[in-house]
Amino acid sequence: RCDEFNLDGSQQALTTNRSTYNHATKMRAAMTFAFGRVHRLGKNAWHLNQMSGKMDGNPSLATDVSAYMLSLRRRKVQAGEAASSARAITPDIMQRLYDFNVKQVHHFQLQPQTNTNVVASTWAGPLFRKLLVFAYTLAFTCLLRIDELLKLQAQDIVLDNEQDPDCLTLIIKLPFRKTNQVGNIEPFVITEFPKQMKHLCPVRACAAYFYATQIQEGYVFRRMMANDRIGEANNGMSAEQFLEAFRMNLLDIGVDFLPYGTHSFRRGGCQWMSVDLRWPLRQVCEWGGWSTEFSNLTIVKYLISATDSPTHSRKDFFNFNRRPTLKCHSCGRSCHCS
Repeated sequence: RCDEFNLDGSQQALTTNRSTYNHATKMRAAMTFAFGRVHRLGKNAWHLNQMSGKMDGNPSLATDVSAYMLSLRRRKVQAGEAASSARAITPDIMQRLYDFNVKQVHHFQLQPQTNTNVVASTWAGPLFRKLLVFAYTLAFTCLLRIDELLKLQAQDIVLDNEQDPDCLTLIIKLPFRKTNQVGNIEPFVITEFPKQMKHLCPVRACAAYFYATQIQEGYVFRRMMANDRIGEANNGMSAEQFLEAFRMNLLDIGVDFLPYGTHSFRRGGCQWMSVDLRWPLRQVCEWGGWSTEFSNLTIVKYLISATDSPTHSRKDFFNFNRRPTLKCHSCGRSCHCS
């Protein structure tokens, strides 16, 4: 289903619709689980037992299978298939998305409510765009996976201003995480961002979204219906609908959507905290839920990837006469070494 060759070695027709490399890795993961858990063959590599003369271990972890997967990935990349990992979203793209969506919301609000041609002329109305802004900023700042984001319930989110009446605080309590399925998850506590960082502020986006929808229970991000309506039933938005809307939103601002996916916000937020906010690596791990056992640096895959856009132009690496960067909102520094 994924290879360009048939089992007999013959090449498939060019018109054949083949699955991606990501699909192949999921198929292998399913086989590894089936052999290991269902058939109780464990996680050891497939090998010849010198004592019994029989093959032992998990067939999905055989050396030949691993070599084939490497070969398949190389051929998929050479054929022009998109990279496996999603490109990290940047604060600049976040600001462009925010500016465009807010502009569209204001445009709708200025139109008469009886003008149905305005709604029909675009793919998303003001309510849908407020949902997207809230989802973008929440996934970006809290480093959420797509299932963690879309399964949030109204009771998992609290807006509070008791400590400071002029500054809201957003508290997110996840019911589960990929690395913690039994609860006892530390909440995300986010204070309202400065005005110059409003495009990244989930507190403002949350207040605007809940004011517009008046959701008090059930899923926070619900399936959107025609004419910019939230579904009456308590049905959460699917990852497919969110991804389609995200890609349409990228086309709105003239950005190629192919390198980006739902994981782009988690990767982009991780890099933003490390590079722009200059958080220590341990602090990023604690906030995002990664293991602080640095013998297994899973977080490195989020910080560094060949699919990401370069942070500096190559001609500026040793150009000491280039203009300073933008001033930091936190420390006020604007030199390159800051």
